[in-house]
Amino acid sequence: MNLYDLPQLNNFKVSKPRLLENTSVSFLILVIVLSSFFGFLSGMFSSNLFENIQGYIGSKNDAYSPQTSQEQLVIKAVEQASPAVVSIVISKDVPIIEQYYTNPFGGDLFFGQGFLVPQYRQIGTQKKEVGGGTGFIISQDGMILTNKHVVADEKAEYTVLTNDGKTYPAKVLARDPFQDLALIKIDRQGQVDKQGDVELKKFPVVRLGDSDKIQMGQTVIAIGNALGEFRNTVSVGVISGLGRTITAGDSSGSLTETIEDVIQSDAAINKGNSGGPLLNLKGEVIGINTAMVQEAQSIGFSIPISKAKRAIEQVGNSGKIVYPFLGARYILVNEKIKEENKLSVDYGAWLARGDDGSPAVASGSAAEKAGLKEGDIILEFNGEKISNDNTLSKMINKYNAGDGVSLKILRSGEEKMLEAVLGQRGE
Repeated sequence: MNLYDLPQLNNFKVSKPRLLENTSVSFLILVIVLSSFFGFLSGMFSSNLFENIQGYIGSKNDAYSPQTSQEQLVIKAVEQASPAVVSIVISKDVPIIEQYYTNPFGGDLFFGQGFLVPQYRQIGTQKKEVGGGTGFIISQDGMILTNKHVVADEKAEYTVLTNDGKTYPAKVLARDPFQDLALIKIDRQGQVDKQGDVELKKFPVVRLGDSDKIQMGQTVIAIGNALGEFRNTVSVGVISGLGRTITAGDSSGSLTETIEDVIQSDAAINKGNSGGPLLNLKGEVIGINTAMVQEAQSIGFSIPISKAKRAIEQVGNSGKIVYPFLGARYILVNEKIKEENKLSVDYGAWLARGDDGSPAVASGSAAEKAGLKEGDIILEFNGEKISNDNTLSKMINKYNAGDGVSLKILRSGEEKMLEAVLGQRGE
């Protein structure tokens, strides 16, 4: 036999220990051994399984940790701004209509026969919620910036619902005559401090950023009262366009407004978001959400915060919003306008009558006082060249009523310099 071959075991018998000769005792020992063995295996399996489950679902006490630096910035920006973002509820007295029936032929019905015609009558009024929007607090004493179309109804009442669930009656301070902006105010409530004295509560406020420095592709965050039902919903996107001009209106078509130089983004702006803030990743407001394109996916528009800063300052100083006014009707000149009208330049603002025959230069206006005439082409405004991207109206709105400006014009092929003092255009 080879030394490396196992021996063949024939007629192999295992002798029983004396203790196992008793059948009952043998069975008991077998049960104990098997129980111990399977208990050991079960413990190992349970331990490993628990560790694996923990790996998938995490510990009960583990908090979610943002996975990217951008996610961290979005979360932080929302946390900072949300306390100052409010819902605006619009309420109005609406008539209560009652239906009743009359016999048009008069008299009583014969044998239950006849005609009854339904009629309607008003039996009073009731206060009813008719709409809603969003705003954000810009001063600790309760000044709120929102859209003009949110608070456009002068007969309605407005209530502000803050993020902590409290409600405040609101007063409209001013409606911007040319931008979709408005300022409303809520009053602070008294609270008792630690010394037992009553002090006025300060409202949380947002930080206003610089919309002149925003860039295409920049991440933005929209916060608002989506669908008029949910407070402070959040959507994230990027700036997809700058310097847009839009004509916005309500669903009925009764209210339309042309808004220039707005921000376009793909952050979802839903019904009820109107008047809410558009934030950058620093948590600063760079725009006021104002309109959405219903026929498109995630195209919304916001008014740059730089346009609102002057309105805020004017309301704080004088209680109203006014705009500088030149008083000239014009057509922006480009290559096509030049060729069609045989002009000598392809830029500037060409003073012309309106389609309805209205004059090119308003009577008594700053333009008339400066000596401007129909047919003049304003080439430069205070040293800035006028073009389709840099319009005359955009330049005028950089100044205030009463400011003096210089105008470089082209009249009958000759360039001239004129001086004007801007007038005032209000509501």
